[in-house]
Amino acid sequence: MSDDRGLLEEVDRAADTVNDVAKDKIIEKVDTVEDTIVFSGVDHQTFAKELTGRKVLDVKRHGKVFWLVLDGEGRMPVLHFGMTGMIHIQGQEPAYYQRKPKDDGNEEWPPKNTKFVLHIAGSDGAAPTKIAFRDPRRLGRVRLCAEPEKEPPVSELGFDPILSMPPLEEFSPLIKKRNMPIKALLLDQSFSAGVGNWVADEVLFHSRIHPEQRANTLSDDEIATLHEKIVYVCKTAVDLKADSEKFPDSWLFRHRWGKGKKGKGASLTLPDGRTATIKWITVGGRTSAIVEEVQKAGSGSRGNSRMKKKSAKKAEEEEEEADGDAAVESSELSEPPTDDDEAGGKRKRARKSSKAKAASSSKPTAKGRSSKRRRKDEDEDEDEDEESA
Repeated sequence: MSDDRGLLEEVDRAADTVNDVAKDKIIEKVDTVEDTIVFSGVDHQTFAKELTGRKVLDVKRHGKVFWLVLDGEGRMPVLHFGMTGMIHIQGQEPAYYQRKPKDDGNEEWPPKNTKFVLHIAGSDGAAPTKIAFRDPRRLGRVRLCAEPEKEPPVSELGFDPILSMPPLEEFSPLIKKRNMPIKALLLDQSFSAGVGNWVADEVLFHSRIHPEQRANTLSDDEIATLHEKIVYVCKTAVDLKADSEKFPDSWLFRHRWGKGKKGKGASLTLPDGRTATIKWITVGGRTSAIVEEVQKAGSGSRGNSRMKKKSAKKAEEEEEEADGDAAVESSELSEPPTDDDEAGGKRKRARKSSKAKAASSSKPTAKGRSSKRRRKDEDEDEDEDEESA
């Protein structure tokens, strides 16, 4: 399973799946499991009560968020997947984004870590269709909103690259006024809703732009290429129903997951026949895959002196543990940073780091747990706290 769950293309597929089995049908029953983290601003019993007996008129999506449009009085269910949220239809094999987890919880019904199950009325006396939402790491959020498009989190999102991509003449000024690394800007959900970590890397690879390049230093030609490649990558992924096995062989995605086990970077063949190496760096606190042969650090980049390059093995460990994207998933729907807010961001990260260290020192060490395991648990707790904000 990819570390970059809850992306536009995967949420789009989930929305289509629910639409296919639920549109114009009645929700006969809702089973819920109490979870005060995943259910945000509503308790699980109220959630079930407000949905029961209503007809599904439509399923909509914006960025990484999707919701059901229901008839009658009452609010609409709004879902944000986080990293491990997933929709399952009973009797159907789930579509796995990257690779199937060893223990995916699908050998039983409802699946492990299910938060709610919708019982959708069958046609002509057929048995109900059951739709489960599960979230092992509890980083997703389930809300009820009266007008989803006018309320947070949807109202705080930027343009959707599939549904509302601005034309180039509107897109260009949005880029030029932002004094921040272009990778960080692409991941800012108040700017472009639905772009996740690997998508941003893919877009920048095809655009031949270094992720540390400052947005306001990009040329007109670079901005035009960036605009084109955002649409290309997102539309291709959505058209292929987020089936990564069908992604083009020329994509960085098809090579980035096979990082060397001995610290050697993965390689790929460029269109001109050259063999290039994928390297991993930290940009804005995020693991970023780059191909330096085509993504040169220009004058607008804070560049190599500030970037800590990672070994392939280290990057692999981080992505396998899936702690990189939790930071974006947990913060993307909160108040977006201003253009010159990097100093404040550093102070915030420092405060969080101090807080985490203090909390760690006050907790007894669990017997038998490695330091790496403890660090991972602490990261997950911090992610959950941020998501619930």
